[in-house]
Amino acid sequence: MRCHYFDGIAATLSDERKIANLPALIQDKLLQSDFIVPLFFTRYHRTIAAPSMLQARVFAVAIRFNFPRFLYGLAITLLLGGGLLGNLLADWDFSQISRRAEALYGPLGAGRQRIDAWQHLLTAQKQVSETEQLNVVNLFFNRQLHYEEDIDLWHEIDYWATPIQSLWKGAGDCEDYAIAKYFSLRHLGVPAEKLRITYVKALRQNRAHMVLTYYASPEAMPLVLDSLMDPILPASQRPDLLPVYAFNGEGLWLTGAAGNKKVGDSKRLSRWQDVLKKMTAEGFPASSDN
Repeated sequence: MRCHYFDGIAATLSDERKIANLPALIQDKLLQSDFIVPLFFTRYHRTIAAPSMLQARVFAVAIRFNFPRFLYGLAITLLLGGGLLGNLLADWDFSQISRRAEALYGPLGAGRQRIDAWQHLLTAQKQVSETEQLNVVNLFFNRQLHYEEDIDLWHEIDYWATPIQSLWKGAGDCEDYAIAKYFSLRHLGVPAEKLRITYVKALRQNRAHMVLTYYASPEAMPLVLDSLMDPILPASQRPDLLPVYAFNGEGLWLTGAAGNKKVGDSKRLSRWQDVLKKMTAEGFPASSDN
């Protein structure tokens, strides 16, 4: 995914050729006038909130974009296969991972130091509180990576990188930050049900964006881990971000007037499946669900 500008929703709702090819559940949502409402945030606030620094850094994350293509492209991935990395708590053999990464991608260069730093973080943070884990992981990737669009970094319009790929390059776009943070926190022992990779609309900049959200409990106000800022704020303090979809290794959630609705599992997200396959090739433990 790229972090895009939204050109409007009307074209999506009126483009019957695109909608006809989507799963029935997604078609229904697209045809509802209120389909873009917060996922879980409805009981607290209709949106999630923008810090002032977001405007100062908008140049780093936004490109012109046709929102119908984004939403259609995201929904199309639901038709395809997916998987999840089930053995995230197992020890990761970073010696093997580094060797395989070099075989796959070539010399790691400065990326080796970033990967070594990630390994050290995962070792050092295992016994601390989840709150500290959230802050350390969020800050680590915000500092280790710089924003770069997929077309420039990977020569593809939409590419989801593994954490190793992002650290090798020292760069990524919004979903790469969220993916790396998700896998790091899962490896540190944070349960999947507390984490969701969330597609949002950045209202002030009129663009699509991706963040990681953390739920201390099912009914809790989620915290937002964002590549655009280091502070982790509750959703109630991020009214600039409007959730559209969310997923993790266990499910896929869709917005609706009633709030958060689980509509399936992440095995239907093809790009997510691609990330897991690449991580297995890199030497991470394969999922028993694959």
